[in-house]
Amino acid sequence: MGMTMTQKILAKHAGLDSVVPGQLIRAKLDMVLGNDITSPVAINEFQKNGFDSVFDRTKISLVMDHFTPNKDIKAAKQCQQCRNFADKYDIVNYYDVGNVGIEHALLPEKGLVVPSDCVIGADSHTCTYGALGAFSTGVGSTDMAAGMATGEAWFKVPSAIKFNLTGKLGKWVSGKDVILHIIGMIGVDGALYQSMEFTGEGLKSLSMDDRLCMANMAIEAGAKNGIFEVDEVTLAYVKGRTDRQFEVLKADPDAEYSRVIDIDLSTVRPTVSFPHLPENTKTIDEIAKMDKIKIDQVVIGSCTNGRYSDLETAAAVVKGKKVAKGVRAIVIPATQQIYLDALRNGLLEIFVEAGMVVSAPTCGPCLGGHMGILAPGERAVSTTNRNFVGRMGDVTSEVYLASPAIAAASALTGYISDVQE
Repeated sequence: MGMTMTQKILAKHAGLDSVVPGQLIRAKLDMVLGNDITSPVAINEFQKNGFDSVFDRTKISLVMDHFTPNKDIKAAKQCQQCRNFADKYDIVNYYDVGNVGIEHALLPEKGLVVPSDCVIGADSHTCTYGALGAFSTGVGSTDMAAGMATGEAWFKVPSAIKFNLTGKLGKWVSGKDVILHIIGMIGVDGALYQSMEFTGEGLKSLSMDDRLCMANMAIEAGAKNGIFEVDEVTLAYVKGRTDRQFEVLKADPDAEYSRVIDIDLSTVRPTVSFPHLPENTKTIDEIAKMDKIKIDQVVIGSCTNGRYSDLETAAAVVKGKKVAKGVRAIVIPATQQIYLDALRNGLLEIFVEAGMVVSAPTCGPCLGGHMGILAPGERAVSTTNRNFVGRMGDVTSEVYLASPAIAAASALTGYISDVQE
């Protein structure tokens, strides 16, 4: 029986000729990731279990991105613990204030993940790296601790859903709209413990930023991982970011899938996820027929949509215009490099002149941490990835997930809006 992309990667890292769905394996890891919230728990477990060395100081990444710059004393202590651990074991890929970025934007940018890698991270959106043709998935902090010590992790081999993409994206339509469309179609448990594997001619229409966004939100459909077939776009992105050698693994022609879903990208419309689940989606055309949904805040950023192309799209929408009265608009470049590029190319000036605030790279408001907490009853349009009850603040607040284009357009009107040409 043939294998899927994910199954081939897992077989290789387990030292096996083949694997089948449901099989338990122990696989070698190419990267173990943690942040300032999850790493302290992993470090405590590491110490409690008596480990006194890491498996490879170059294959661990500690990224201080959630509550940094430190928002309070507890956050400062968490980062201090991570900093001390990184110093003790000489961790090469330690990122703190000044050279930090949102972890799932930073690692691809730095070339720390390549096609066919096997990656775990103590953060659910670690599935982002599937955009590069890697197997990557989120784990608990205890598994992170074991991974740092041994360089291995246990997995149950997932079955897969094949998404055959055709057509081209329309204007102002992005990967965020595609993944929201898919989650709206199959539901938040529609790919439960399965691999979402993306292939087809339509890949040519998706930039690397689109793919990173889509793989990032595979977890919102319950998937174990999301993964894209490696093509010229992937290889062009990886080139120059790393000198590591890698093998491109593609699905066998006779690979078995639990479902095959065909999606014509040309039919996908700007899509918004309403509270309080990512599957609760409506197109912008459906929203236009509803009563106006007044908003209080807009957030453009996160590991889903804080990359340069996302900021570029938002800037194109708001250039020469002003944010609506009563709307707080927050822009968060995902990494220092993205911040610098946006600064040099005039995007930050466009945002500030429009009445928006620009933050240092941070996860901040996405998880209700800082830099944009919602008060009771407030509504936000956000380019983040989750809109659960209380996700960005008070339990009576509401979060509407959208693309940077729709978020920026909504900031200008004060209600959920399509881009006005």
